[in-house]
Amino acid sequence: MRLSKNLTLAEVTKSATAIRKGISNEPTIEHLENLKAVAENIFQPLRDKFAVPIAITSGYRSADLNKAIGGSSTSQHCKGQAIDIDADVYGGLTNKEIFDYIKDSLDFDQLIYEFGTKNNPAWVHCSFISSGNRRQILRAIKKNGKTSYELY
Repeated sequence: MRLSKNLTLAEVTKSATAIRKGISNEPTIEHLENLKAVAENIFQPLRDKFAVPIAITSGYRSADLNKAIGGSSTSQHCKGQAIDIDADVYGGLTNKEIFDYIKDSLDFDQLIYEFGTKNNPAWVHCSFISSGNRRQILRAIKKNGKTSYELY
C-alpha cells in the first residue's frame, strides 16, 4: 500500500526488532491516516524537492515494539505521526539538507536534529499532525549517558 507517490506502508512499518521478537507492528486505521498525513506533508515534499531516494529508519511503532526498543511512552511514532529520515543511507543528499529544508519550507509539529556532528545530524526526526503543528525544533544530545533535548 502506498502512503504517497514514493513511500509505502511497508517502509514505515518494517522493524528488525519486531521481526526478531515476533511483535506485531500493524497500524490501526487512525494510525494509518496519520502515516498518510506524514507521507504527504513531510516525506513526499522532500522526495519531490531533492529527487533522490531517502531512507526511513523508523516510522510507525506499535506500543509493544516501542516498549521493546525502549522508546518514549509519549513517542509520536506510536501514533503514526513521526518518521526518522536518514539521507546518508543512499547518499546524494545530507541529513542537514533535509533538516534545513523541513525547517525553512514545510509545516511540521516537531523537528529534531538527532546527534551527529555540528555540520550534519546522524538522522532527522520529524512529526506532523493534521492541525495545530507546534513547529518545535530541538537538538538531541547525550548528557551523562542519557538522551536529552535542547532548543535548536
